[in-house]
Amino acid sequence: MNTVQAQIKGMHCAACSARIERAVGAMDGVESVAVNLAAETMSLTHDPDTTSVETVAERIKELGFEAIFPQDNGLEELNLVIGGMHCAACSSRLERVLNGLDGVDSASVSLATEAGEISFDPATISRKTIRQAVADAGFTSEVRSPSAALYEERRKEAEARLAAQKRALIPAFLFAFPLLILSMGHMWGMPLPQWLDPAHSPVTFALAQLLLTLPVVWSGRHFYLQGIPALLRGGPNMDSLVATGTGAAFIYSLWNTVEILAGIDVMTRVMDLYYESAAVLIAMISLGKYFEARSKLKTSDAIRALMRLAPETATLIRDGEQKTVPVDEVEPGDALLVKPGERIPVDGAIADGSSSIDESMLTGESMPVSKGEGDPVAGGTMNTHGAFTMTATRVGGDTMLARIVRLVQEAQGTKAPIANLADRISFYFVPTVMSIALAAGLAWYFSGADFAFSLRIFVAVMVIACPCAMGLATPVSIMVGTGRGAQLGVLIKSGRALQEAGNLDTIVFDKTGTLTRGRPELVEWTMTRGTAARTEALFLAAGAESRSEHPLAQALVRHAREKQLDPPEPTAFEAIPGRGIRATVMGREVLIGNAELLAENDISLIDDPFTTREIERYAAEGMTAVYFASEGRFNAVFAIADTMRDETPEVIAELKREGMRPIMLTGDNEVTARAVATRAGIHEVIAGVLPDRKADEVERLQKEGRKVAMIGDGINDAPALARADIGIAMGSGIDVAVESGDVVLMQSDLRSLLTALRLSRATMGNIKQNLFWAFAFNTIGIPVAAGLLHVFGGPTLNPMIAGTAMAMSSVTVVSNALRLRFFK
Repeated sequence: MNTVQAQIKGMHCAACSARIERAVGAMDGVESVAVNLAAETMSLTHDPDTTSVETVAERIKELGFEAIFPQDNGLEELNLVIGGMHCAACSSRLERVLNGLDGVDSASVSLATEAGEISFDPATISRKTIRQAVADAGFTSEVRSPSAALYEERRKEAEARLAAQKRALIPAFLFAFPLLILSMGHMWGMPLPQWLDPAHSPVTFALAQLLLTLPVVWSGRHFYLQGIPALLRGGPNMDSLVATGTGAAFIYSLWNTVEILAGIDVMTRVMDLYYESAAVLIAMISLGKYFEARSKLKTSDAIRALMRLAPETATLIRDGEQKTVPVDEVEPGDALLVKPGERIPVDGAIADGSSSIDESMLTGESMPVSKGEGDPVAGGTMNTHGAFTMTATRVGGDTMLARIVRLVQEAQGTKAPIANLADRISFYFVPTVMSIALAAGLAWYFSGADFAFSLRIFVAVMVIACPCAMGLATPVSIMVGTGRGAQLGVLIKSGRALQEAGNLDTIVFDKTGTLTRGRPELVEWTMTRGTAARTEALFLAAGAESRSEHPLAQALVRHAREKQLDPPEPTAFEAIPGRGIRATVMGREVLIGNAELLAENDISLIDDPFTTREIERYAAEGMTAVYFASEGRFNAVFAIADTMRDETPEVIAELKREGMRPIMLTGDNEVTARAVATRAGIHEVIAGVLPDRKADEVERLQKEGRKVAMIGDGINDAPALARADIGIAMGSGIDVAVESGDVVLMQSDLRSLLTALRLSRATMGNIKQNLFWAFAFNTIGIPVAAGLLHVFGGPTLNPMIAGTAMAMSSVTVVSNALRLRFFK
């Protein structure tokens, strides 16, 4: 089975997306399909040997929509803006040159758009070589990132549509407002001039309304151009409801106008015109759709903000000279200069210099991080002070920023399981509403109501129904929630993960690198009585260990340097496997290692109750005891441990308060594991479990009926992360976490776990609010519009009010989702 993403064009409401899902889902070889109305995307899992994407695209085309699938042929695309072309001969010549290059699969150059699209094999030819060929042919070129260009293109298209909607509102309200005054003013006691008064000039009164209505209908012609064909194809959508409802009111009024002109029952017909209903409905619904589109555009602000973090240029150092180049020209291995206040152009490592880097765009952490030679840096992060040179390692779509954007975009195109009900209802919603509207109108007519009253009922039901509110309830919240998560350093990879994270009751923690810092640290040390000073012992021990690469040795060296000590180099050094080291430091013979090392060198441990108790305490608390002897005498015991993260106890306590069950799962022995768990505040421990068996333990918990999240570094824990209901990977394991984790915490801080869980609950709460109001609106609104209250002597619902309510329901849903942008 293959899973692919496609862009879907032409959808206007939830009925459209539900219809595509139903049709494609029924095709042979299709395992699953999910269409996201808000993101205009489709996720398709299918058997390519049974059903190709071309066949799926053709089926979608038959439904009246367009599906655009990305090509996957192992080649890369390069989009160029070509300058210097003056005629067709220029474009033809350049196209021939590019197609003649080794490694270029195809090249197309357009004179009209001044654009070139080149498909090439990156293993054979580079982007620089292609651009050089363009320059050698006498033309200029500029490169755009394909993903960013596509995103910006789609956004510009959306902004253009929004501007067109705004322009269409001007004539709609310019003519609808005086029409409302003209048609209803005399009923409100507003005098009309005699030449417009229906009692004296019925023909003028009717024609004036018709003339004021026509511009409004023209401004909203897209409702008819899209809604009527959809209805004729057997797949009506929201536009069909508006077109049918307003069209019925308009045609009925137009027929009455013809009868007025013919002199047939003039005074009855002149009071039975509903031009204002059609016009005001179109104007108000258009206003609602404009607000909806404007709000939906804001749902992708987080993605756009991330994309804008990538600088457009970089300072390339070549042959000792600095040159400003487009960032798209940077290739792995290039040397780049990053000045203070600049954003780092691509991923790489510092080659020379040091600085503090603001990584808040990646991790959500506002404090800058100190970086020196050899430290990795990520593209898009800010160099706060100090110039440095770096070596590029990842460029283009391989950078951390590009991968984050891609992850969030994919997440925004997925659905949460909670959306399934709304999708199923949306598929049947429009035809059901049309049936209810027709049945209600006929029922009132045959029960004795006049035709005008029955028509009002029909129109009110048609225009109050809102499938868009149901269809948008889930995806817009997911779009805003995942985007906000990315800003806070929490990557949520799917709608399913977002929903499941809010239902968890058990959190399984890996120990090393998750609850702890992931590297040993010197915690404390005990001096035997009557021996050298503490500082001197640390000074000598760190000097002896300075040549060792062992993690315990490095813990001693780091601690000494943190204490502003400069450990001396040993004049002699010998590593004793499984025991420790022997070294000569400042003329003294030093032994550092386990108790066996001292015993083998005839150095006895002092029978001191205090020292013995401390050694026993170190063992009970899971710390490693390192023995230090100088000049044949036992001097000190260093306690080294993988220290607890400062925030761990606080986070565990918070999880318990929120009803979670924390469990520690580790390969360490029971004693060490219990000691660490006690300090963390965790009472359940599963110890002595090898990495390949951790997934089995997660499965055992799931069989007990628990909703389990596994949180680890994404490397040794990958199987367990994949097996859990939700796999949460710490930022230190980002490369593997992208593959195995459902949620990635970019900042190596457990407080991000609380952020992820609370964001999930906030998003799910937001979705439930949206679904409630969407269902409640339609459940209450449709019966009221059908005249249910009037049966019991109550009022009917004016079609204009019904249309306004429908228009604002979608706006309410999207606006409610946008509140998630302010989640903290």
